[in-house]
Amino acid sequence: MKEMEDLIMKKQNVPELFGTNVFDDRVMRSRLSDRIYQSLRKTIDENSKLEEEVAEAVAQEMRDWAVEKGATHFTHWFQPLTGVTAEKHDSFITPSPDGGVIMEFSGKELIKGEPDASSFPSGGLRATFEARGYTAWDPTSYAFIKDHTLCIPTAFCSYAGDALDKKTPLLRSMQALNRQAKRILKLFGKEVKYVRTSVGPEQEYFLVDKEMFEKRPDLVYTGRTLFGAMPPKGQELDDHYFGVIKPRVTAFMEELNEELWKLGILAKTEHNEVAPAQHELAPIFSTTNVATDNNQLTMEIMQKVARKHGMVCLLHEKPFAGVNGSGKHNNWSMATDTGVNLLSPGETPYENAQFLLFLCAVIKAVDDYQDLLRLSVATAGNDHRLGANEAPPAIISVFLGDELTAILEAIKTDTPYEGAEKVTMKLGVHSLPRFSRDTTDRNRTSPFAFTGNKFEFRSLGSSNSIACCNIMLNAAVAESLKQYADRLEGAKDFETKLHELIKETIKDHERILFNGNGYGEEWIKEATEVRGLSNLKTTADAMPHLLDEKNKNMLIGQKVFTETELHSRLEIMLENYCKTVNIEGNTMVDMVRKNYLPAIEGYLGQLAKTTSIMRSVSDKVKCNYEISTMERLSELTDEILSHVELLEGALEKLKTCEDIIKTSEAVRDDVLPKMEELRKYVDEAEMLTSEKCWPFPSYGKLLFSVY
Repeated sequence: MKEMEDLIMKKQNVPELFGTNVFDDRVMRSRLSDRIYQSLRKTIDENSKLEEEVAEAVAQEMRDWAVEKGATHFTHWFQPLTGVTAEKHDSFITPSPDGGVIMEFSGKELIKGEPDASSFPSGGLRATFEARGYTAWDPTSYAFIKDHTLCIPTAFCSYAGDALDKKTPLLRSMQALNRQAKRILKLFGKEVKYVRTSVGPEQEYFLVDKEMFEKRPDLVYTGRTLFGAMPPKGQELDDHYFGVIKPRVTAFMEELNEELWKLGILAKTEHNEVAPAQHELAPIFSTTNVATDNNQLTMEIMQKVARKHGMVCLLHEKPFAGVNGSGKHNNWSMATDTGVNLLSPGETPYENAQFLLFLCAVIKAVDDYQDLLRLSVATAGNDHRLGANEAPPAIISVFLGDELTAILEAIKTDTPYEGAEKVTMKLGVHSLPRFSRDTTDRNRTSPFAFTGNKFEFRSLGSSNSIACCNIMLNAAVAESLKQYADRLEGAKDFETKLHELIKETIKDHERILFNGNGYGEEWIKEATEVRGLSNLKTTADAMPHLLDEKNKNMLIGQKVFTETELHSRLEIMLENYCKTVNIEGNTMVDMVRKNYLPAIEGYLGQLAKTTSIMRSVSDKVKCNYEISTMERLSELTDEILSHVELLEGALEKLKTCEDIIKTSEAVRDDVLPKMEELRKYVDEAEMLTSEKCWPFPSYGKLLFSVY
């Protein structure tokens, strides 16, 4: 009863709980003088210069607030190119003349840190001996307290000023889109302070029993099962999706929500996903860089809370072969400081025309830079998921739904739209039809789907930082808007020019629009052979396109990356891909030689002994089961030995590759196929070997043990 009362009390106090560990706008407004607060808001809202006096005042109040909350240390919290976060902790203490200490934190310490950059991926941006790196405060993302430490969100760069993180290019891409979107809005007679993109990333994950997890070296080392036969029951009955959440998982979700709410993270939706042991958490939209920070925190806290409940949270895109993989749907939109969603159709013809222009800018961006969007979600883990029947294909396409597609077709052909009323679609001259946002079903097979007032980019993997795909999306849309603004500014007849521009975009980029089944083989053939869309199936296929001339020109032109930064990203991402698969391959070898082969041999010995004993009792005993099982297992041990040796040879060859692109191609063409072949024989042996003799927990135990 006491526990239930405590739970009810917590739920009633959510508004009081929310953001208690965040130095947010409410705290700043109450603790800073009005002059300091207004100056800081101008920096946040309008990207104006941060005055030293303001930084000093903010630092003092931030320190006092953090110490009152029990914090003893501070850290510049940043997102290096490892894909996870990093933090170096310093205490607030400074020695005082009387032999004691005082708690100090200066404006300089708030603004800039100097972490050692030598052990972070740089892709050649610095020499090994060039260790110095800098972190710079991002005032647009609120500081927060985690584990008695004040965490200050920052950007991270090298001594030479090159971006060594994911936040810096993200902020640059947001700035680029803001600059171009304001030019477009000015043409519609609207002056705004800023246009920002916002994101609501839906996070899928698996929960498995901690004890079972620790008995699986493949899960411990790689985050996914490299071996495992399917259990008798999987997800065939669709009974887990949106099913009743079990008590153990409910307890985890309750604590997770509480921890996220304390950090001001807008955790909103939770439910069971398709596969057994799979779940989802979705937040309310927030500004893209804040959403990125929050999602990194969410993944960290999910893993921490799960362990407290005797479970492990798996964020790998495909932890179990044969069941649903985990993605992270990136719900993306654009809005002004006045709260106007630029992807919402609006109530008047002119707003409708404005919406259609921004819609076309996105369509053009996705078509022009489909390879950039694909490579932004390319990882070794996500390669296992994309194209399977639970995720979009590797081919990028845009879903608009029947009504929007019909409207664009009417504009393209200058014919009346057969909607509520017949009207010629000349933008801004004749009245455009109002259409509701949800007149068509969602297309779950589409990688990039319009869902009413936003686009849902569904190709992102569950463990990925959302920064990468939003960098490319923001930059590509900014480029479309720039080209539009260049043509529309100074036009003698704006409305006619606008109509021509939208009509031209529809004609030039309709190949990217597809409302059908993205899983079908016929679509793959049509997309590649008829429409000329790219089908970059793996990371090794996709990543080299980062340095295509058109992509370099756009990303450098929009000031999102420098050329040296682009080369470094290619190097880092392909190196990560190769190292990930290399670890997986070596783990397979280790498990086969140390565990699987000895286990199968042990069971063979038991069968042989049983057969011998049974026949010694009576020569009429046939021992069909024992003999047939021994014969097949003996064949399988030979196959397993042969294929593990082949895999060892392929892994050894990787050491001789000097070029990272050639290494990634060898991983794709040689190592991964050999891993799949080896797995096939081990999984068959699992089905023939006694459970008591099998060295690791089965899929059935892993997927259903939490319940």
